[in-house]
Amino acid sequence: MLSWSPLANFFWNLQCKIYFLLVGVCSALKLTVPSHTIHGIEGQPLHLTVDYNFNATASEIQIIWLFERPQSNPKYLLGSVNQTVVPDLEYQHKFTLIPPNASLMINPLHTSDEGNYIVKVNVRGNRTIAASGKIQVAVDVPVTKPTVHTEPSSGVVEYVGNITLKCTVDKGTRIAYQWMKNGKHLHAGPNYIFSSNNATLLIVPVVKEDIGNYSCLVSNPISAMESEIIAPTIYYGPYELRVKSDKGLNIGAVFTVDLGEVILFDCSADSNPPNTYSWIQRDDNTTHVIKYGPHLEVVSDKVAQKTIDYVCCAFNNVTGKQDETHFTVVVTSIGLEKLAQKGKSLSSLAVITGISLFLILAMTFLFLWKRYQPHKVIQQKLQSRPEADYRKAQAFSGHESASDDFGIYEFVAFPDLASGSRVSSQSVRGSDFVPDQDMLSTVYEVICHVPDHPQQDHQQ
Repeated sequence: MLSWSPLANFFWNLQCKIYFLLVGVCSALKLTVPSHTIHGIEGQPLHLTVDYNFNATASEIQIIWLFERPQSNPKYLLGSVNQTVVPDLEYQHKFTLIPPNASLMINPLHTSDEGNYIVKVNVRGNRTIAASGKIQVAVDVPVTKPTVHTEPSSGVVEYVGNITLKCTVDKGTRIAYQWMKNGKHLHAGPNYIFSSNNATLLIVPVVKEDIGNYSCLVSNPISAMESEIIAPTIYYGPYELRVKSDKGLNIGAVFTVDLGEVILFDCSADSNPPNTYSWIQRDDNTTHVIKYGPHLEVVSDKVAQKTIDYVCCAFNNVTGKQDETHFTVVVTSIGLEKLAQKGKSLSSLAVITGISLFLILAMTFLFLWKRYQPHKVIQQKLQSRPEADYRKAQAFSGHESASDDFGIYEFVAFPDLASGSRVSSQSVRGSDFVPDQDMLSTVYEVICHVPDHPQQDHQQ
């Protein structure tokens, strides 16, 4: 095993400096190594990339890797001469030289491998030139998902209590903590106090504006994880108490309602937990509770006054705070006119409907009466008619002049001639009646009722 003492290292560097000062040969070898810290993951391989080049003829190239921790001497890891590797027996299965350059593979990486890695390259030709470099390696463990705990977990009252949020992580190295609120980074403020490593957040005192979704973001150079969202319970209110209605004209704190209308009032306020509501009515300098709950129904035609004062009171039984709002309901007479117009419209509609039904019933009755009653009625009238009417009908049946025909006529049907024994045979002389004709056949006779005045004119 090769040994590399601090004294040998000193003379090697001194030799390179002398050559540089005398002939400037050292500048001919250029060694490139990472300038920043390399972060490796525990249990994973790590590749340290090193490049070198020179502009001289080389007969022998020597590469040496050393490892040192703070406050300790460098330890030889491995070396090579013209690509022939000479490892240290203790690390021969862990460190590997990757040709053609001077790169080093560490597999697997452990937290004990954290430190500085030194690489040296010697090129021998006409002269010997050398260069060295140092690489800082940090070994990290990935962080696990953090957990946030709230104290107290039952919630606090604004301006009274404080909230403490603690972020804990099971695994991870070099952890950085960052608090988030509603997806944005949370910075120190008048009521936000962070611990030295930002793992704890203290909110003092708690106000309503502190309500939100909090989370803890933990990270290190190789990983990052965010906790579940947590929303601390903060009790507050009531705030912004207001009254709204589904009808009526709202002017400031006055609601104008038409007589006969029903108006529904809704009382609400911002609060946690929800408020309890009570409705108070003022009458003659006295007040009394008329209802509990957020809703109130007022029937305007049942109130005793045209102007009524109401109060909605909201109370939070956790914070112990309450608020109230006053409003007035004014009942106008416009609604009474609307009700009268509605009554008139209803009466007209009822009348039209009644007349229509009466006409329909009358026409139906008349149709049925004509359908089933006319024969009996006519037969009874003919039987009770005197014989003088039949003689008049015979005397005027000749149609000698138009004045003789003036009068009112009836068309009578005889369903059965046997029942009309009073009718003379002369009354049907002008007809086509045959004695042997069936007695059930229908015979028509015209009876003339002659007015007095037209008859006198005819005689003159």
